[in-house]
Amino acid sequence: PAELPSPQEHGLDFQRLLDASAYKEMFRQDMIRWGEEKRHADPGFFCRAAVEGALQPVWVVSDTRRLSDVEWFRDVYGDVVQTVRVVATEETRKRRNWVFVTGVDDAESECGLDQGVAFDWVITNDGDEVALGEQLETLLQSLHRSL
Repeated sequence: PAELPSPQEHGLDFQRLLDASAYKEMFRQDMIRWGEEKRHADPGFFCRAAVEGALQPVWVVSDTRRLSDVEWFRDVYGDVVQTVRVVATEETRKRRNWVFVTGVDDAESECGLDQGVAFDWVITNDGDEVALGEQLETLLQSLHRSL
């Protein structure tokens, strides 16, 4: 299908689609396929949707998934774009109930930025709140200086 109706039209729970539950997994491949169709027809579709109506001097676009997303933001906004990658070890991810699914977790939607991007910032989130806070504080201080 060219269009994916809203979760409400299918009686789906939107909040449950946002977490890492088995509920989301039932619909994940359909969501990925729909996203791929949209991106193939218009590589900037989701990027434009993310920035629509943004008026703040600094804003965060979370969860880009592909090199084309990063390239779109760099093309449109140039040097003001700061890329941030959040990483966690596979052990940590498994403790958070992540289970690798062939055909999903090795698809571009999940690992399209594993290569080809020189991130400005890499933040490690393995459960150490102090270390995470320190990394985020350094990032925020840098962003404040650039304003």
